[in-house]
Amino acid sequence: MSDLVPASGTVHWIGAGLSTGSGLARLCETADRVLLWHRTEERAEQALEERGLAGHAVPSAYSLDALTAELAPGDVVVSMLPAPEHAGILAVCVARKAHFACSSYVSDAVLERVPAAEKAGLVVLTEAGLDPGIDHLFAHALVARAREAIGETTAASYRLTSYCGGVPAEPNDFRYRFSWAPAGVLNALRSPARYIDEGAETTVDRPWEATRRHVVEGEAFEVYPNRDSLPFVAQYGLPAAWKPRTFVRGTLRLDGWLRAWDGVFEELKTGDDARIAALARELADTYPTTDADRDRVVLAVSLEVRGATGQTWAGSYLLDLVGDEEESAMARCVSRPLAIGVGHVLDGELPPGLNRAAETADRSQQWLRELAREGVDFTLRVDS
Repeated sequence: MSDLVPASGTVHWIGAGLSTGSGLARLCETADRVLLWHRTEERAEQALEERGLAGHAVPSAYSLDALTAELAPGDVVVSMLPAPEHAGILAVCVARKAHFACSSYVSDAVLERVPAAEKAGLVVLTEAGLDPGIDHLFAHALVARAREAIGETTAASYRLTSYCGGVPAEPNDFRYRFSWAPAGVLNALRSPARYIDEGAETTVDRPWEATRRHVVEGEAFEVYPNRDSLPFVAQYGLPAAWKPRTFVRGTLRLDGWLRAWDGVFEELKTGDDARIAALARELADTYPTTDADRDRVVLAVSLEVRGATGQTWAGSYLLDLVGDEEESAMARCVSRPLAIGVGHVLDGELPPGLNRAAETADRSQQWLRELAREGVDFTLRVDS
């Protein structure tokens, strides 16, 4: 492994959309210098003013060429752009010896560039937002507690579920509030999901068709599997002696969502890319997000382990936050953990190469303590 390139203290934050919240403000307090890159300099300046950060960061008009010209060795680039943009930005970071961070899942295109980044002594921080991000922290922490209670060489079976969703704080007829781009929401529903159900690997082409009722603290929700859950069995460090009965990472929605979205699902079954893009625009117009709306984020992660000789352990984390006038719950939950991760890059605490949020129990506990200090509240319940 190459020596870590020392952080310069300068952070480049690209994008100021719905998920850019107080994490940006936190970095303006802790970093030596912050540049906010947006579509135009005027838009960047407006975004800073709206967040009370005028004069605390440099407003800049984003283009890949403009970013490249500004980067210096040891700078940290934070991308809040759509995931397909990340590989190109990372390539520029490697060329200019800058570190990279985002809240998105690791794409194949990003993975291809990780060896070059690691060789150059650069940190690639990913999956450091809400989901993925805080959900990883919860899972690692639960698995560590269960390993200590049950024993990692003890034959056992387990059920791990991780469900997250952004929903309206005040339920509406649509049973949903767009907290990220409608096109992204629809296309995620068009992607198959793979998970473990009753001990068997299961794949569904239309995730919503696997929707189930899920009760959290006495409140009924609807949940469905999302993406490919199986790689996270290894990522979360579940012992080989434990066999999964259920392992699913998925999306949480308000009770009644499946019925309210019936017309959308019919479009998803038959529409091509152009029609789905048009549908996304129609839904954005029909169900706009206004300043008066309040969103709610619910993240529920639970683990139940039953040993072959009868010993049991169960634990769960719950994050349930409502947005306020200053910031949406989604922006808080995505941007604050990301800012904590960038702080670790600035402090030289992360090694070169790929880092997904925190990948050990000890690091997860550190991040959770920091999140609690940053105003992201959650609860832990253990039954053993």
